[in-house]
Amino acid sequence: MSTSETDRIARKPSVQRGWRLHDLVLIAVLGAVFGFLYYALVQAWLALSIAMGPSGDLAQNILWGGWMVVAPLALYITRKPGAGIVAEVIASVIEVVVLGSPVGPKLFLTALVQGVGVELVFAATRYRRWTWGTFALSGLVGGAAIFVYEASVLGWWGQSIVVWRAIIHLASCVVLCGLLAKALGDLLVRTGVLDNFAVVRDLRDRR
Repeated sequence: MSTSETDRIARKPSVQRGWRLHDLVLIAVLGAVFGFLYYALVQAWLALSIAMGPSGDLAQNILWGGWMVVAPLALYITRKPGAGIVAEVIASVIEVVVLGSPVGPKLFLTALVQGVGVELVFAATRYRRWTWGTFALSGLVGGAAIFVYEASVLGWWGQSIVVWRAIIHLASCVVLCGLLAKALGDLLVRTGVLDNFAVVRDLRDRR
């Protein structure tokens, strides 16, 4: 499938009603796969924090968007309200229950905040706009939501670097969550593996 065809999907989407079994299976698979990837990203965070020395506390904010990417990706493929939230929470369950994340059950709430924040933007468009700008905004809003939550829990507000932390954090969420999800989705569309999903049916309906 050509790049121009994927662009047409983004410009004139339709709302896909009703859940199908393969949508549920896909969301479960995405959540599981990204749960493992998120855990691997934790290891990258720890290595980066050591490499950054005195500035190592900012390493998590540099990578934060990577822990949110499954939410917009699941939404892009299925076009189903709630898909982003469910996929993000499933990923957190894999991290905690299967992989034994040291963060513990708190990660479930973190995932919920991230999923809701990302999904709000698509909900505001009634799940009809899938442009690069919409994805970037979803990363920004999702990133802002989790930043406020984590800053309150971890005491970031009182730090002298809070402004820089916020800038780095939001930039990461725009790029590694919003824009990366759109790029991954378009790449998967072109491979043909998503031919039975709403993202491709949107294109077929307008041919």
